[in-house]
Amino acid sequence: MKSENQDAQITPGRETGESLAGSPARVVSSHVLLGRQRRLQIDHGGERYVLRVTRQGKLILTK
Repeated sequence: MKSENQDAQITPGRETGESLAGSPARVVSSHVLLGRQRRLQIDHGGERYVLRVTRQGKLILTK
């Protein structure tokens, strides 16, 4: 049986919030974004951010 932590797919039917336009926000598993890495660099508005997983398994986004 597959646990939710092992689910590495985008799940369009599992909305948990609202986007700015009022439609449901898309849910993406952190496993899809990070893969086997513990860090991911994100470019946004000309700035670079780092999304990383802590030793406790929490996510931190820093500039």
